[in-house]
Amino acid sequence: MIDFLLEAEKDRKDNHVPEAENTTHKSSNEPNRAEAEQAEVTPFTPSTEAQILAGFINKSVPQYVPIIIVDYDTEWPQLYQHEARRIRSALGKRALLLEHVGSTSVPGFAAKPRIDMLLVVENTADEPSYVPDLQAAGYILTIREPDWFEHRLFKGPDTDINLHVFSSGCAEIDRMLLFRDWLRSNESDRLLYERTKRELASNNWKYVQNYADAKTSVVNEILARAQKSSKPLSQE
Repeated sequence: MIDFLLEAEKDRKDNHVPEAENTTHKSSNEPNRAEAEQAEVTPFTPSTEAQILAGFINKSVPQYVPIIIVDYDTEWPQLYQHEARRIRSALGKRALLLEHVGSTSVPGFAAKPRIDMLLVVENTADEPSYVPDLQAAGYILTIREPDWFEHRLFKGPDTDINLHVFSSGCAEIDRMLLFRDWLRSNESDRLLYERTKRELASNNWKYVQNYADAKTSVVNEILARAQKSSKPLSQE
């Protein structure tokens, strides 16, 4: 999800874009062109304004916020660890999984300077079981999406973060981690995605989600290759 919004994760159910490149550089992990062309890519419909605004608890959503992409900062992993310690201290064993995701989790990768984090709890819809403790630690519940995997998003007390919260077993968890891990290991798609982000960031978007939507075709293309590569040979 985004800025004060969510970055690459505020799409509707089957169209969601994780925040997470066809170039002349080839990686040893790169599928051949024929495989890439055969990969199935999920059709995508951009979010309407009503859809963008629906999940925000505070309906005053920033508009025309510049998209700033910066070079990789070696402090990003440290910022993640700082927040991770605070979240684990607040929730203890209720934090079933906590991961650094999104573009800032990929070493050497340009990104918006905002730390995306993935938190898994037993049931996100059971807000009394975790929201008060996160709020007591300074986190602000910003987005509630009952119709999209019961996703919740928090902003941090000091560090600029998007804390994405999903329920245990949610399919989006594996999808986000697959996208991150693929970008970490695949130079060609990493360069493709970085180039796409920089090009799109130069446009004037009403909502940051419009920028995220514009990346969706490339994100789905990359995910299709990652999913194909991760399939056991017996399933191909």
